[in-house]
Amino acid sequence: MGTVIAIVIIALALLGAPLFVVFSAAALSLFYFAGTDMSAVIVELYRISTIPLLITIPLFTFAGYLLAESKSPQRIVRFSRALVGWMPGGLAIVALVVCAFFTAFTGASGVTIIAIGGLMLPVLAAEGYQEKFSIGLLTTSGSLGLLFPPSLPIIIYGLVSGTSIDQLFIAGLLPGTFIVVLLSVYSMVIAQRSGVRRSEFSWRELASATREFSWELPLPVVVIGGIYSGLFTATEAAAITAFYAFIIEVWVYKDLSLTRDIPRVMRESMLLVGAILIILGSVLGFTNYIVDAQIPIVALEWIKQYMSSKIVFLILLNVVLLIGGALLDMLSALMLVPLVLPIAKEFGIDPIHLGIIYLANLEIGYSSPPAGLNLFIGSFRFKKPVVQLYWASLPFLSFYVIALGVITYWPDLSLVLLKYFGGK
Repeated sequence: MGTVIAIVIIALALLGAPLFVVFSAAALSLFYFAGTDMSAVIVELYRISTIPLLITIPLFTFAGYLLAESKSPQRIVRFSRALVGWMPGGLAIVALVVCAFFTAFTGASGVTIIAIGGLMLPVLAAEGYQEKFSIGLLTTSGSLGLLFPPSLPIIIYGLVSGTSIDQLFIAGLLPGTFIVVLLSVYSMVIAQRSGVRRSEFSWRELASATREFSWELPLPVVVIGGIYSGLFTATEAAAITAFYAFIIEVWVYKDLSLTRDIPRVMRESMLLVGAILIILGSVLGFTNYIVDAQIPIVALEWIKQYMSSKIVFLILLNVVLLIGGALLDMLSALMLVPLVLPIAKEFGIDPIHLGIIYLANLEIGYSSPPAGLNLFIGSFRFKKPVVQLYWASLPFLSFYVIALGVITYWPDLSLVLLKYFGGK
């Protein structure tokens, strides 16, 4: 009977059944055959509804959608171009910074590629960047901001793993900046080799662009600075960010109509949040069985038979996460956290550092062949075959992998700021 049910669940997954259906069916079946009350799955749905930090998900998502639906992308592009457009590869750096900003606020939901990709691609082409480079940059940058607050995957990892979301926000800043800098250096080299022309620096244009962007400029300062200084928590930062974004986009810039646009933005953003919460509840129900069945302990004993080195374990972990990130969506990949976390602790890996490794792998997985989500969204947005995006993304992915190696084997890059701001 159990074999038949397992085959049915696998068939449902292959036929494209909703993710929460697959995980819920698996969890209910496993608890049933283990002789445990199946209400253990429903308890998880109730439990996440009582977590105070849960409110950060809808608030930050709503703020991100407000920014994406307004003319904020055009304003930040103009400001960034006036600030660094004169540098070699300046426009490519602008694209990287803008994509990181919007992915941090919208999550890796594809909004960045849709909103920024269509805006930046013709501008990059006009400046003389090759199409392959431009498409690869914009496709892989769709997940570039995952390590920056208030990234949705950081919040979800914190909820699933039970680690501090405030500390994760702090820990992700230096690794995220390192990735942006590494890609910026590569972009500068390509621009110089290709003879891409630079923009002339103008104090007048910078002043004008800064004045236009001045109301949105404080947003990252509010989120990062407030949490770093201990002035407020992630939950309070989410409320302030959502309220502030609502005020400036509706009444200051007047990009969005209170009666026409806001209901639509609320509906679209909350549909995403609802899907996330349903999947999250079913995933946590599934992981309940993993914990109750002591699978992490069994897995640890098995792993210890074949490896005793922390370095070897980290190599294996990255390989598994890279493959999983390329084949699974974010929440499916995060399902492995309760299994991996106790094993990582046995090898002396800090849970916060593990979270940054995990999220860095997700950044790569979103753009990795064969099934990275960014590749298909980019294929749709840029009207190019997905195979063409495979090849365009590979040079950028190689630098992501280099950054992943540094993040993995240099824990202080993730943890040093916590010594000063995070209470570690």
